Order: sequence, then C-alpha cells, then structure tokens
Amino acid sequence: MISALRGSVLSVAGGNAVIDVGGVGFSVAVTPRHALTMRVGAETTVLTTLIVREDSLSLFGFPDQDSLDIFSLLVGVTGVGPKSALGVLAEMTPGEVALAVAREDDAAFRKVTGIGPKTAKLIVVSMAGKIAARPQDSGATAGKASPSRVVRDNVERALVGLGWPERNAAAAVDDALESASAADAANVQSLLRLALAVLGPAQNTGGSR
Repeated sequence: MISALRGSVLSVAGGNAVIDVGGVGFSVAVTPRHALTMRVGAETTVLTTLIVREDSLSLFGFPDQDSLDIFSLLVGVTGVGPKSALGVLAEMTPGEVALAVAREDDAAFRKVTGIGPKTAKLIVVSMAGKIAARPQDSGATAGKASPSRVVRDNVERALVGLGWPERNAAAAVDDALESASAADAANVQSLLRLALAVLGPAQNTGGSR
C-alpha cells in the first residue's frame, strides 16, 4: 500500500499531478483546488490511497488526513466510485461534507456531477454517525472567520508558488479573513481569490514606485 508520497512536482494540470519520488514519477489524481497549491519543481507531500481494479491501479492524493478519511468513507458507499468521491471533495471541504451529513442535507451532494438523488441520499444515510461536524463548520462563530490550518497553509503555499514572499502571503490571508464568510474561509479556492484581491493593489502600488 502506498500511503504517502514526498517528492518534487514534475507536472500538474487539472486533476492530476506527477510526483518524482527517488527518480520514479507517480501519477496521482487530485482535486483542482489541491492541484492549485502545487508548483512544478517544488517539493510536496501528498497522502495517498491506492485503488485496485481488475485492469488498473490508481493513486488518489490528498492534502490532509481529513480529506483522505472522507474519501475513504465515500468510496464505501454503494454507487460511489473513486472519481465521484474525489468529485465531492472538489466541490466541498471535509467540514462541509460533515456538516451536510449532520444536517441530513442530501441536496449538497446532488450538486456534484455524477451524484444522483438516490446516491446523495445514500451518502447521508451511510455516513451518518461516522463523522462529526465541528462547531466551526456551522459558520456560527462571530468575528473573523477561522479556516482550518490545512486550508490556510494551502492558500499560503499557493501564493508563495505564485511568487509572493511568505510574509506577504500570510498577511494577505489575514486581511482576506477579515471580510471572508465562513464558507469562503473553509474553501481554498475562495480564500485564495480573496487573498489575491488583497495582494493585487499592493503589488501595483509597489511596482509604481
């Protein structure tokens, strides 16, 4: 079983990354937002699970244990294959999945391509009691939104990969969180977009001096 890979990124596009580990390139299926945090030539660590089929061996990669755990639960649901499970994680964070299950909100899963009404309902029923929604997942906390450490780290790494110094990246995320909703704070792509909006004017101002 290949449980994790650590190496340099050879290529990354859409939902696939190739990671060089000791001279061997491993092709790993990832979500688009996970791919967004990777940069060709940079080192990365990916938690993985190997899916064995009669005619193929496929690696699926995740940025954190929560995502891997949710994926494992999803593929255990009748009618949900690994591609559909990864599709759920492409649309929802682990916290959003947990919250949808806790609220018996099968409509949240019907938004995912390839997940029909019956399968969405089965996901909620099958995963009930196996994951717990955390208080911060409800969006009920007051004041600045609080993302998970993983979301914040991924956004900061993406900004650094785009050429921003680490200090500027961290400060931009802090500024973005001042106005971010709980949903935006829990989503890598949304938080990254807000952080880039903060950095954009600052970059232009600095370049005009």
